Amino acid sequence: MKRKLIAAIGVAGMLFSVAACGGDDGGGEKAGADGYAGQTLTVWVMDGSSPDQWQKDLAAEFEKKTKAKVEFEVQQWNGIQQKLTTALSEENPPDVFEIGNTQTPAYAKTGGLADLADLKSEIGADWTESLNESSVYEGKQYAAPWYFANRVVLYNKKVWADAGLKDIPRTRDEFYDALKTIGEKTDAEPIYLPGQNWYHFVGLVIGEGGELVKKDGDKYVSNLDDPKVAAAAETYKKFQSLSEAPKDKDEATPQQGEVFADGKVGAFIGMGWEAGIAIKANPEIEKEIGYFTIPGATADKPEGVFLGGSNLAVAAGSQKQDLAKEFLKLALSDKFEGRLAKLNGVIPNKESLQGNLKGNAPAEAAAPAAAVGGTTPLIPEWAAVENAPNPIKTYLTAVLNGKSPAEAAEQVEGEFNKRLSQQQ
Repeated sequence: MKRKLIAAIGVAGMLFSVAACGGDDGGGEKAGADGYAGQTLTVWVMDGSSPDQWQKDLAAEFEKKTKAKVEFEVQQWNGIQQKLTTALSEENPPDVFEIGNTQTPAYAKTGGLADLADLKSEIGADWTESLNESSVYEGKQYAAPWYFANRVVLYNKKVWADAGLKDIPRTRDEFYDALKTIGEKTDAEPIYLPGQNWYHFVGLVIGEGGELVKKDGDKYVSNLDDPKVAAAAETYKKFQSLSEAPKDKDEATPQQGEVFADGKVGAFIGMGWEAGIAIKANPEIEKEIGYFTIPGATADKPEGVFLGGSNLAVAAGSQKQDLAKEFLKLALSDKFEGRLAKLNGVIPNKESLQGNLKGNAPAEAAAPAAAVGGTTPLIPEWAAVENAPNPIKTYLTAVLNGKSPAEAAEQVEGEFNKRLSQQQ
């Protein structure tokens, strides 16, 4: 999978109202005796999401089943939200399109997405609940979960061996103790954890059962002063105390994979593809890289993780909604969903399909946490929060520099709430 794909996952930008126009019954054209012969379905997929052969095989099976053709149009993540917003307001929008999971609620709110409740009933009974959450807005199914990825622990096998560590930690405390041992018995930095790796912090909040926002009357406001959020911040601070990484930078400044590449770091928390950054910087490090699921508070449940990923949606303005749903039935079938997981090393939308990840070490490490993962708040108002300077990053740095979680929450509350109140 291309790095820019995962880097773009979960990033929200400008969103505008969408004027959707559909057929009288919202169902589009119906199949006749010749199926959908003569029709062409337009499908937008993002660069790097689906291999060419996957597309070709799916198109062939789709044509065999429906007698219609499918035209895949590959889009770039940069500028896609403006482009998609414009397209959905026009008379001939893409019939099916890939959409970032955290972007989905905003498009659902504007009326740009068709209701897929019937599709969910037909093929989605065993979609992993945590992965499907982003496809639902105000109780209605506006998209279908497609593929996902989350963070894991990438560790240096040699450093761990030099510290006398033989077992993979199964709990958060065991993980912390292992890192302390590295610090005591080797010259390596136990963990590289910059102060503003905020997506990992989101995972810790999810693990605590916390929420970053709460409802206050008819609006959303900051919930950073919640004890569960504070507990996540304290866990972050505990682990970050073992790191020499800057407290006011994120994982891309510098790229943590490049820091890990020098062989003097015990572990870092990141996406599986970040191993490629380390290997590019130092090919010799490849044989030393291992992966494991981020341990949770107890051995029976992994740490909470942020689930980045993509959903598939049907345009409310499409005149071919029935045909679009036929396409989704195939694309999301065990055959094609499983094949995509295997080819791209992404987490599929059903736990029963995770066997397709066998042999892909980072994907195998990521998969166990998918069922207990989550996202940033699935509300349209969230988009502005992530714009720089991200107040969650400011909050983390304040905590790491000595403020209590409550004091740090109070410091950023005004800016946080200002962003949540911006018109979408």
